[in-house]
Amino acid sequence: MSQEIFLCSICNINSGTCKEDCKFCSQSVRYKADIDRYKQKPLEEIQKEAITARDNGALGFCLVTADKGLNDKTLAFVCSVAKAVTEVAPELRLIACNGTASLEQLLVLKEAGIKAYNHNLETSEAFYPKICTTHPWSERYETCQNVNESGLVLITGGIFGLGETQEDRISMLNSIASLNPTSVPINFYHHNEALELEPNSLTVDEALSLVKLARESVPKAERIMIAGGRELMFGSRQEEIFTHGANSIVIGNYLTTSGRIMSKDLEMLKSLNLEVAKKVK
Repeated sequence: MSQEIFLCSICNINSGTCKEDCKFCSQSVRYKADIDRYKQKPLEEIQKEAITARDNGALGFCLVTADKGLNDKTLAFVCSVAKAVTEVAPELRLIACNGTASLEQLLVLKEAGIKAYNHNLETSEAFYPKICTTHPWSERYETCQNVNESGLVLITGGIFGLGETQEDRISMLNSIASLNPTSVPINFYHHNEALELEPNSLTVDEALSLVKLARESVPKAERIMIAGGRELMFGSRQEEIFTHGANSIVIGNYLTTSGRIMSKDLEMLKSLNLEVAKKVK
């Protein structure tokens, strides 16, 4: 029996409006990166993206907003999007990714049909002040705790290639493991010339070893997902992520950068005799 790979697609329903200073993020208004910026993506466009994702094998569909956290207006919009997507693609597991959130806000999302919440720790607690000064790492951890308390499925991961040490990577993964997430998204920093950070210096072999480390460090997680930066980081060696512990990928475009055509990923999986997961466990 071949290994099953869980596919997820992300939808940037609000882009480039964040006032925080996260140095890895082109969606911050502080850095004036050349990206598309908009308040609310039209519901019809989001529905089309959801249908395309479903038709290409995605089980997860993540609704992302570019702000520090949820406020009343954003919460209402995410709930309206959840309803609209459910109308056209009820098979999708809806994931919200809207920054810091209180238990009360998460319960509202759950009532609206959201099944999981993604909030990444990004890096270690010790290294975090070097990449963000406008909010503390502890708020991220607390949000993840709130997700667990709400009964939503927790998705939390981080980014490699920000200039962190191996000790920072291990610390982040240990913190992730302490939260018992169902899925761990691993991102690799994709440099934008408007950002202050140096380009990602990781080699492919180093990146593959980090995928393996993530799998070993969070053994109870159902999925290790390779998300942002996959194509740029691994290039022609992308298929090797599956032999190093990954069993999930993001297909299609990312938040502000393009991924490869979905059909190319499906062809890759077929060539490796890897089955696309048909249902969420």
